[in-house]
Amino acid sequence: MATLSQVASAIENWAPSATAESYDNVGLLLGRPESEIARGIVALDLTPAVVQEAIDLNAQIIVTHHPPIFKPLRSITSTDFVGSMLLRLAEHGIGVYSAHTNLDAARDGVSFELATRLGLSAIRMLEPASGAMMKLVTFVPASHAESVRNAMAEAGAGRIGNYDRCSFMVRGTGTFRAGTGANPTIGTEGSFESVEEVKLEMEVEESRLKAVVAALTGAHPYEEVAYDVFRLHKPSSQTGMGAVGELAAAEGLFAFLERVRVLLNSEGIRFTGSSDKEIRRVAVCGGSGGSLISAAMNAGADVLVTADLSYHRFFEVLDSAGSTRMALVDAGHYETEAHTEELLAERLSEAIPDVRWEATGYRTSPIGTYP
Repeated sequence: MATLSQVASAIENWAPSATAESYDNVGLLLGRPESEIARGIVALDLTPAVVQEAIDLNAQIIVTHHPPIFKPLRSITSTDFVGSMLLRLAEHGIGVYSAHTNLDAARDGVSFELATRLGLSAIRMLEPASGAMMKLVTFVPASHAESVRNAMAEAGAGRIGNYDRCSFMVRGTGTFRAGTGANPTIGTEGSFESVEEVKLEMEVEESRLKAVVAALTGAHPYEEVAYDVFRLHKPSSQTGMGAVGELAAAEGLFAFLERVRVLLNSEGIRFTGSSDKEIRRVAVCGGSGGSLISAAMNAGADVLVTADLSYHRFFEVLDSAGSTRMALVDAGHYETEAHTEELLAERLSEAIPDVRWEATGYRTSPIGTYP
């Protein structure tokens, strides 16, 4: 049977908590890591209906996208909206885990799935994280080069775009002399050794560096493992915000708005753009993505689909003559992230098949539209 800590590990392997924004609160928010689970519910938000659903289904964990504990709590009582839910869950032994901006930032996360659902191809990161890439270099006996490389790759090293297990290896000669008290894998104490070694280089996200170094040292045969870490001045292909891709064929703005309405089940769409605007390259950001307007325009996008756009944001796409340089579409926060429930349920089912995972049967958004 799986445990809450295994759920955390599965999500961390996909969307490391270190990539979450500094203001965020992600991870295990309620429960004991060692608690066993057989059934889990996934929901965009924690609501009283979701809490009751978990109790009725005898679930042991609820995984949410939006963390219910976002600001410091002064109390946990039955009279407070958040506190009352946490109190009921604690009484029934149900844990809560949240993956928020770290899941937004992950490749194949919230925005990538949104792009896929809108029918885009050649999907890539809209605003890659800068300064997040490291180069890990180690020296290993030729006989163990493959096993060490595989261990590092399994921990997350060597991922570049749509490729994985990327590395560079070159043979050379390593020298050393084992001192008093050493237990060398090759040679004897006090003797000078020359060994055919491989210099192994792999890129790794800073958020995964600790795990990769642990994998490296665990697989390396030497008592003392030599390695170097360098920061790379290049954007990440695995972490960032938003996504951008292409439609199979260009379509008019109103046809594209109908695509958004139908595929996202979105009503009351707000937008700006000329009726004769042709849409081919599409930028997206699940949830609040107004800060990515410039990035979308720089990427040559014909439209940005996101949510929570303020009135003044719509002016940012106008040129000096008042014409729109890029269309903007506000399809709703819930509507641009609702697919996260199925996405998480599918990924968790693959990673932890012993647990029965399912998306909530409730719409968690508190917002309605009229008429």
